[in-house]
Amino acid sequence: MTFFTYEYEAKLDSKGRLVLPAKIKAQLPEGSNELVIRRGFEQCLILYPMVEFKRVYSKISGLSEFNPENRKLQRNFFARTPTVARDGNGRFLIEKNMIAYAQLVKDVIVVATGKKVEIWAPAFDEEYKTVDREELTNVAEKQGDVKE
Repeated sequence: MTFFTYEYEAKLDSKGRLVLPAKIKAQLPEGSNELVIRRGFEQCLILYPMVEFKRVYSKISGLSEFNPENRKLQRNFFARTPTVARDGNGRFLIEKNMIAYAQLVKDVIVVATGKKVEIWAPAFDEEYKTVDREELTNVAEKQGDVKE
């Protein structure tokens, strides 16, 4: 089972390639060179190991195509979701349109979020983090019996 935690600083090279931090690579399923990357709902990129993406794919593709909202979600979710492969050095290429969407330059923040990884420009990473402990507690309480 994939289990990503923590956040890391990383760098894109001049060709738009990213090397995943060693602790993230170590958590990838064995023999998993194939990853899926998509635009996030916020201004970041989401990176999935193929096994995790197949779970998400199953949920979204299973929605009724007769519902206009579902079609819109499916179209927008899958149309911009390429498969990428890591090279011999552990790097993978991020398409230019995705780099532009997330406004990535050279320095990036790789945020592990359990089953997936988010790739942020440092300015947006700070903007979208919840730093108010009370707000975070309220969100956790809404999700069930979560206690510190």
